Amino acid sequence: MEKKYENLDLDNLDIQILSMLMNNASIPYTEIAKKLIVSGGTIHVRMKKMEELGIIRGSNLTINPQKVGFDITAFLGIYLEKGSQYNNAVEQLKQVKEVVELHYCTGTYSMFAKIICRDTTHLRKVLNEDIQAVKGIQRTETIISLEESIKRQISLT
Repeated sequence: MEKKYENLDLDNLDIQILSMLMNNASIPYTEIAKKLIVSGGTIHVRMKKMEELGIIRGSNLTINPQKVGFDITAFLGIYLEKGSQYNNAVEQLKQVKEVVELHYCTGTYSMFAKIICRDTTHLRKVLNEDIQAVKGIQRTETIISLEESIKRQISLT
């Protein structure tokens, strides 16, 4: 079954390249080229095209937060006083380094955040001093994660 990606100008080779890099971002382009039986230059050109289309947003190193002393992952449902305060709240929350994800959402909350802290004392400080101080936030609800069971990228194939 062929997936449709025409609106993004992606073909099967692009999907194969992305899939290989999503499994191992450190794989050299030359190795990808050998496996896909194309030139290294082709891989470079395709990657540049996908960056320009905004499909690839960069690359980064992923660490295990617990291994560097950050033992608490929490999810935060955020209620705004007014929806019009969203942009201002986002700008202020960008300054809170423990906020690692932030989503504008439908449903019960105005916003939903993922925060990572060293311990419960650190979490309490972040909630009380940093997040509750954001202008426009009415209140929050905190859910502490006991274990991350699945974390993955979307599958393109």
